[in-house]
Amino acid sequence: MINIYDTPARSEWAALTRRQLPDDSVVEQRVAAILERVRKDGDAALKAIATEIEGSCPETFLVSPSEMDAAEAAVPAGLKEAISRAAANIRAFHAAQTAETVKVETMPGVRCERRSLPIARVGLYIPGGSAPLFSTLLMLAIPAKIAGCREIVLCTPCGRDGKVADAVLYAARFCGVDKIFKIGGAQAVAAMAYGTESVPKVLKIFGPGNRYVTKAKQLVSAAGTAIDMPAGPSEVMVMADSTANPAYVAADLLSQCEHGPDSQALLVCDSMEIAKAVDAETERQLALLPRASIAEKSLANSRVIVLDGREAMIEFANCYAAEHLIISMDDPWAVADRIEAAGSVFIGNHSPESAGDYASGTNHTLPTMGLAGAFSGIGTDSFRHQVTYQELSREGLSSLAETIITMADAEGLDAHAAAVKVRTR
Repeated sequence: MINIYDTPARSEWAALTRRQLPDDSVVEQRVAAILERVRKDGDAALKAIATEIEGSCPETFLVSPSEMDAAEAAVPAGLKEAISRAAANIRAFHAAQTAETVKVETMPGVRCERRSLPIARVGLYIPGGSAPLFSTLLMLAIPAKIAGCREIVLCTPCGRDGKVADAVLYAARFCGVDKIFKIGGAQAVAAMAYGTESVPKVLKIFGPGNRYVTKAKQLVSAAGTAIDMPAGPSEVMVMADSTANPAYVAADLLSQCEHGPDSQALLVCDSMEIAKAVDAETERQLALLPRASIAEKSLANSRVIVLDGREAMIEFANCYAAEHLIISMDDPWAVADRIEAAGSVFIGNHSPESAGDYASGTNHTLPTMGLAGAFSGIGTDSFRHQVTYQELSREGLSSLAETIITMADAEGLDAHAAAVKVRTR
């Protein structure tokens, strides 16, 4: 069922680590038009676009307290308890990430500081559809609160009945989100980036979405609104040797494939025996999934790579730079210590990727598309920005004057040199 590649040559690795990159030129044109409409016409554009795309528009975008109360009453007690427990772990892990102020006297009379300050107002986007991701709301709103953001704005789609998923509203209230708007798609990104009569302008936008949402985030980031990271379809790589359980590995691959038809799952192993066992188990488990049709399309983009030993497996994993990397191998920490490119790493046979997705405490908003070698997943510092400070005494400036003037003269920037000379004459 999954394409198996037996000890491919190094010259083939680039092709085997390549993601599916659809032509987004049409999407970009449509998104650019939506952004411009919202920028110019605000709420009127949001209403018109919702009617055109969804066939309906809510009477008001802002979710009311009574809607929040109804959602809270509708969420089962068991789910509330699960959210509370997951939130406690997420809070514990992210609270430990608070940055300290750095203070250094680089030389006598020259004092430098670096302080971490909260981003005043942030915007979160949570998709709706067949799987409303209330778990992502925990992953974003909790660190935003810990970071000290003064205002948290949420946009999320509603159904034709004007309702937002109960679990999303409950999680938003639980996490202390300030304002919730029933707006989805690229138009939600535009509303938060530019501001409208209803939606306040934010300084940074977080959250996943489809190709339209992703493209909207990319376009507004080029025009002055910060975003969390470039993001594409979800992905997982499992590294497995003879100590791995094929049923566990197959379940991990399918848990990623059910996200969407453009998701990707890779198995990297050291024998054809493991490859065939996982392939057979994947086919067996696939037939039992309610979202089997989605997972089956994703499996068409997925691969099993059989390589000659641990060294090659580690090198291939670093070439791929997976969003999620599961190490189901003997002495897994020794392997993990040599991984240089991954969004989040899951160690051993009892660490499924779904643990990180929901409740272990780490964040599941992670870099994809091979960017995990340079980009980080969301953390508390994602909701803060760093400011540097310097204070020079008269003696400190005098000690540095010749250095600054010499360097400014060498670059031909006479005014820079003059700013020092006027103070030290």
